[in-house]
Amino acid sequence: MRTPTARGPFSAALLQALAVPPEEQLADTFPELYPAALPDTGGFLQDDDVQLALFCLYELHYSGLDGVHDGWEWHPELIRLRSALEGRFEAALRQLAEVPPLPEPDPEAVASALFALTADDGGPSLSKYVAKQATGEQLREFLILRSVYQLKEADPHSWAIPRLSGRAKAALVEIQADEYGGGRPERMHSALFARSMRGLGLDDSYGAYIDSVPAVTLSAVNMMSLFGLNRRLRGAIVGHLAAYEMTSSIPNKFYSRGFRRLGYGEDVCGYFDEHVEADAVHEQIAGRDMAGALAAAEPALLGDIFFGAAAALAVDALAGARQLEAWQAGRSALAATAAAPA
Repeated sequence: MRTPTARGPFSAALLQALAVPPEEQLADTFPELYPAALPDTGGFLQDDDVQLALFCLYELHYSGLDGVHDGWEWHPELIRLRSALEGRFEAALRQLAEVPPLPEPDPEAVASALFALTADDGGPSLSKYVAKQATGEQLREFLILRSVYQLKEADPHSWAIPRLSGRAKAALVEIQADEYGGGRPERMHSALFARSMRGLGLDDSYGAYIDSVPAVTLSAVNMMSLFGLNRRLRGAIVGHLAAYEMTSSIPNKFYSRGFRRLGYGEDVCGYFDEHVEADAVHEQIAGRDMAGALAAAEPALLGDIFFGAAAALAVDALAGARQLEAWQAGRSALAATAAAPA
């Protein structure tokens, strides 16, 4: 993807360093003062500078950044820097997430507790606003904000495949196979989302709108990478995916309704319609056969399974509340520093 614009001294220093091949970089490019300059856990999730820097560090493990040498991906200094950021990030997520009392590590008990957790949402509904009130420009913003993840949908969760075994692994692969179109590239969920973007006249290239995405939305994407790239957090990425699937079907029905209300057809709504049907099945597989089976096989991961689910819900609620508040006040929900997209 194209290299984003820096949002502060931290991301500026990182992007400046990445512009040079690693073998030509000076040893003191990554000074010890970086971790000391980071915001505390209370402000970490909504700090544009550090969330963009963390996103760029993670992106080296995905599609890479334009003009950045692939040799940076596993450079020891970048891994050390990423580890420092991840420590603060994980602490912020654990502070935010409200993990419920843990059930027995039994597939049925785990699934029931996850369904109860994901059903306990009394906050304002972004999906209902989209269905009934969102304007055409707000629908464009909705797609722009989601594009930073949806155009690579399923990739962060796929990191967990080699880290699971048995029933949990088979369940994850079953879910991911659907996410990737069952072998049909045009049916990949990322491809369906790209088609929705084109239907609204938006650029569907991955990362095209990275400068328009606020910190809290970047946090939601970075959280998936944090969980997926760290084997010790394999329980959290499984819990995250379970919560993601369990809270997808009904909202996507409302999203489809909102786009159809403004006259859009199958080319735009197909992505949302696909999730209404697919995720109604996936949520059952994710709760019992994936999360429940993992807890039964590795009871020590039970706490992280529910941490991942609770964190997914909490960060999504933060991002949704910010978006809804902006729209209801007549403002753009895009990053304040970004120009309105063409």
